[in-house]
Amino acid sequence: MKFSIQPVLENQEYQLIPLQQGDFESLYEVASDPRVWEQHPNKERYQREVFESFFRGAIESGGAFKIVEKSSGDVLGSTRFYDFDENENRIFIGYTFYGTKSWGKGINPQVKKMMLDYIFQYVDKVHFHIGKENFRSQTALERIGGKKIAEEEVAYFAEPTRTNFVYEMKKEDHS
Repeated sequence: MKFSIQPVLENQEYQLIPLQQGDFESLYEVASDPRVWEQHPNKERYQREVFESFFRGAIESGGAFKIVEKSSGDVLGSTRFYDFDENENRIFIGYTFYGTKSWGKGINPQVKKMMLDYIFQYVDKVHFHIGKENFRSQTALERIGGKKIAEEEVAYFAEPTRTNFVYEMKKEDHS
């Protein structure tokens, strides 16, 4: 891999900053609302001990970010790059969540655009795992051009295996 999966990315309103150990409390504050995880395969992540495992996996992935609103400095959520496959020239974007105050404000499309604009300099395809009951995320990804290509069982870090849909975006379709 000849590129970083954890650069600082930003636009006018938001920054993606590499996640660090000291970010746990500010991120858990956002994640501790059970509504954040309602449609997610693991609905228990609002619990501190479950979120601690999720956070540890994020740190160990080497590709996780906190999403920060520049004007307020507030942490809005998290996302990451993971599972780069050199042979396929493909990477995943996922493990994304936002606090409820960020929902419906067009933040996720801006964050995904920053990530895609950056990563498509280096890969031809980006895949996304989305829980089969996570209709909100499926709709969001379809709106930005993601195409459902498969269904697979995914074992999240220190969590049970869950059924996910795999969505794909290709470099040539990204504008």
